Amino acid sequence: MINAETAGIIVMLIGLYGLISKEKAIKQVLSINVVSLGLILFFIGTGYVEGGDFPIMPSTPVDPLPATLMLTTLVVDVAITALALAMILRNGGEWA
Repeated sequence: MINAETAGIIVMLIGLYGLISKEKAIKQVLSINVVSLGLILFFIGTGYVEGGDFPIMPSTPVDPLPATLMLTTLVVDVAITALALAMILRNGGEWA
């Protein structure tokens, strides 16, 4: 079975391929989004603890820092994607 780190790397490589091979700006923005989602999957996978529990006084706690950072990354990614798509739409068919 494939683990989360390997799946994250594969998703990042797929996004990188799309970023390199596509010429349209909208497809490049979506490819950057795929790379970001692969990065999030990778870091969430590194924070996984087999048999871990919520970090409220358990015997095997899960580190909450990777999940917190990746939630912040999702918010920033949505903002950057919205800004990039708005810039593309504002310039009309020039970049699209």
